[in-house]
Amino acid sequence: MIYLITKGETTAANFSEKKKETLEIIETAARHNASVIQIREKALSAKLLFELASEAAEITKNSQTALLVSDRADIALAAGADGVHLTGTSLSAETIRRNFPANFIIGVSAHSLEKVRQAKLQKADFAVFSPIFSTPNKSEPLGLDKLREVCEQVKPFPVLALGGIGEVNYKSVLKIADGFAAIRFLNDTENLRKLNVSI
Repeated sequence: MIYLITKGETTAANFSEKKKETLEIIETAARHNASVIQIREKALSAKLLFELASEAAEITKNSQTALLVSDRADIALAAGADGVHLTGTSLSAETIRRNFPANFIIGVSAHSLEKVRQAKLQKADFAVFSPIFSTPNKSEPLGLDKLREVCEQVKPFPVLALGGIGEVNYKSVLKIADGFAAIRFLNDTENLRKLNVSI
């Protein structure tokens, strides 16, 4: 799985410009068969997030790419997105699973084996485990050995890697995990094109 996370730079002040930029990268990612796109624009109001997610859902609906919205399962459902990505401060995967459609995709952020196991027990569809490598403003990297341990402990539950993943190390991650997520590396048209060819 190739999992693109949007940059998180969109605000009310720059909405028109950044919405256009975000939709362009979403269109490119869908065209190059990215598995999942997560809209992670924390600074937006519910109204603006709904607008962005609705337009993004129009782009991805006829593609192989699933569209998720960070934290806001209600907005994801209303906008026609495929699911939600939950963090440590979100509602639990169990709550979302109980109250949303059966085919609603639920991804969960996890930073420990315990949290990945919890995601599995709560019937999430996958966990994003991080940080694997060094990345700005994040805690100490957990490394490939820890990633391997987590994947082995919970298989066949899907685990994706996140954190410091780029051109030099993504192949080593794909030998262990079910895929990887990235912000900087995947918000690049040329990288999306190359990945579509190589994976």
